Amino acid sequence: MAELAENPPVTPTSLLSQSWTRLGAGQKMGLGVALAALLALAVGLWLWGSTPEYRVLYSNLSDKDGGAIIDALQQMNVPYKFAEGGGALLVPANQVHEARLHLAGQGLPKGGTVGFELMENQKFGTSEFLEQVNYKRALEGELARSVQTLSAVQAARIHLAIPKPTVFVKEQEPPTASVVLALYPGRVLDPGQVNAVIHLVSSSVPNLTPKNVTVVDQSGTLLSAPQSGENSALDAEQLKYVHQIEEDYGKRIENILIPLVGSANVHAQVTAEVDFTQAEQTAESYKPNQPPNQAAVVSQQTAESSSLNGPGVGGVPGALTNQPPVPAVAPLTAANAVPPQPAPQAPGAAAPGAPPGAAPAAQAAAVATAQNSATNHKETTTNYDVDHTISHTRLPVGVVRHLSVAVILNNHTVTDKAGKISERPFSESEKAQMSTLIKDAVGFDDKRGDALSLLNSPFVEQKDKVVELPLWKQPENISLAKDALKYLIIVGLALYLLLGIVRPAVRNFNQALNPTPVEKALDEFGAEESTGGEDSEEGLEGAGYTDSGAPVAASSYETNLNSARQMAMQEPAIVASVLKDWINGNE
Repeated sequence: MAELAENPPVTPTSLLSQSWTRLGAGQKMGLGVALAALLALAVGLWLWGSTPEYRVLYSNLSDKDGGAIIDALQQMNVPYKFAEGGGALLVPANQVHEARLHLAGQGLPKGGTVGFELMENQKFGTSEFLEQVNYKRALEGELARSVQTLSAVQAARIHLAIPKPTVFVKEQEPPTASVVLALYPGRVLDPGQVNAVIHLVSSSVPNLTPKNVTVVDQSGTLLSAPQSGENSALDAEQLKYVHQIEEDYGKRIENILIPLVGSANVHAQVTAEVDFTQAEQTAESYKPNQPPNQAAVVSQQTAESSSLNGPGVGGVPGALTNQPPVPAVAPLTAANAVPPQPAPQAPGAAAPGAPPGAAPAAQAAAVATAQNSATNHKETTTNYDVDHTISHTRLPVGVVRHLSVAVILNNHTVTDKAGKISERPFSESEKAQMSTLIKDAVGFDDKRGDALSLLNSPFVEQKDKVVELPLWKQPENISLAKDALKYLIIVGLALYLLLGIVRPAVRNFNQALNPTPVEKALDEFGAEESTGGEDSEEGLEGAGYTDSGAPVAASSYETNLNSARQMAMQEPAIVASVLKDWINGNE
């Protein structure tokens, strides 16, 4: 037998070609799909890693501001996208601050309201009416912006009704304001915050009082509470005050009884009747006069006068009445004569022995003497202070008029000498002591008709029934199952690609690189058949060729069958190994 021809050199390209030719049609298709999937996965990972993180640039933008901002972002070549629902505009995280600064330089976003920047664009020749309208719009916009700074307010609108000023006092009308607030879902404004909004608006407009400001939310609820005294019903503040008093009294009772009976063995409820009547009293009283030596002197006035009375002037007017009277020519009494005791006479009668006309002369002398006498008059006036009291009393508001207290106690546990635990009610003395403690804790007053009810009864233990959903209906289990199913699908696809496509391809490739002894023998046998000489002639004849090398007219099946027979006769061990591999299903 001639020497075997040398085998051609083995290159990676030839190995890949041999491995590809040995694969079946299904394996070739699967390998192509696997390579495409791997390529798509690699591209997706690269795109996912290179995609920037987006963050919110602005949210809750109006349509006008949104369009202007998008145009500005396109001019700046900044990528953007919208959040789910279009409620927010997103840009790459590393460009958020830079984009905000550029947009702020362009005055974006302008917002749904305009402020005093409206006054900056006044045109030449604007009328006074238009200026007033623009000023009111600017003031409304600034107030709306201030109100929107509250954490619970999403949007705000303010309407101002400012009357035109007039010089007539009787025709002046006060300004009014209306505020409409749109609150975030689940947010509310407490009365203090509503009052803050009212005072903010009223303090920003001249002559605007808080009672002329109305605040309404987006659902039409009046948030501005009516002024006190406008209606007789209790307002929210009064109801809150009553509820706070009742809770305070209930906590006092429970805090003083819990150390005695336990935290879960006492319940107390208090009902308070509170008087919110507003009343004022003014009293003015006078006390009886005091003695002069004890009374206080306010003022004292003394008046004194004196006068001298001269003779009266009478007679017939003329020269005769101006002459002095004629002196008397006869003595009125005798010398050294003792006048006799005159007898009582009637007034105007003449004395005995007197000449006729003596009585009228005496009367005239007496009258003249009286007319020439002096008169003195003195008058003193003293004013004493009167004991006068004026008192003005304002009665307190929110006075407790009546209390009704209800307390229920659970039976307390008792352990006997044998260690057995049982429950028994409290004794009457124990309940009386507890009643005294309760009355002292709430300030019980019999005069105002307070009532106390104390009941000792065993409590009924009520366990909350928890409706358990089946495992397959519980939301957390459903979400967990969805996540697990997603990951299982990913793992299944990866295993299919690995075990069904990649692994057979790698194994065939390794077999091409490292042929088995059977394959080596088949190759050597093929090489021997291709050599010249007698062995080659015999091989050709056995394979269906003539001596001249012309093919024998036979079917390919017979040719293959003759080749297999010849190989089985020459190398039975190799043929046995090939059959064994076929039986095991490796080929």
